[in-house]
Amino acid sequence: MARSIKPLATPSLDLRITPALLGEAVRARRTQTGLTLHDAAALCGVARDTLMKLEHGTATIQLGSVLQVCAGLGIQLQIVPWQDGEEHHDEWC
Repeated sequence: MARSIKPLATPSLDLRITPALLGEAVRARRTQTGLTLHDAAALCGVARDTLMKLEHGTATIQLGSVLQVCAGLGIQLQIVPWQDGEEHHDEWC
């Protein structure tokens, strides 16, 4: 009998993105779709270990792998346009 996947709640997405927040969002999306780590990794074309590290907020995951997982799970990352001359240095890095 297949193991039941408990769907996790979507984290607050109004916060500044961090590796931990992205990991929480990826894990929530995966569990909400009922996918195991193994199945989701296969669907996204990444190693199970890579997906696990991403879900745990490891900051050293390759950007290409992050984008691949997001695309595979239907998570959209968005770049918000900025206005010329806008200054938000306090929000950088």
